[in-house]
Amino acid sequence: MLYAIIGQDNENSLDKRLAARPDHLQRLEALKQEGRLLVAGPFPAIDSIDPGPAGFSGSLIVAEFDSLNTAQAWADQDPYVAAGVYESVSIKPFKKVLP
Repeated sequence: MLYAIIGQDNENSLDKRLAARPDHLQRLEALKQEGRLLVAGPFPAIDSIDPGPAGFSGSLIVAEFDSLNTAQAWADQDPYVAAGVYESVSIKPFKKVLP
């Protein structure tokens, strides 16, 4: 089943985000290679594709996992969690309808 993983960033976490980004992307690439990643990306803090120093307010990952518990365990190991980028992470089952 698909699950939406929504991370909400801590204030002023851009430097932590940038430092942890390579490890974060490596895990996402593994999901992609396994054919389990639907979409992933950050939420710019301002209305711009490149928010610069304004940074990001969080991230969205939609990927396939065996269960909510498996998705939670995967999210708990995210480098952004370990680095203190995320203030909170929520996970919800996701049903793709379109496209």
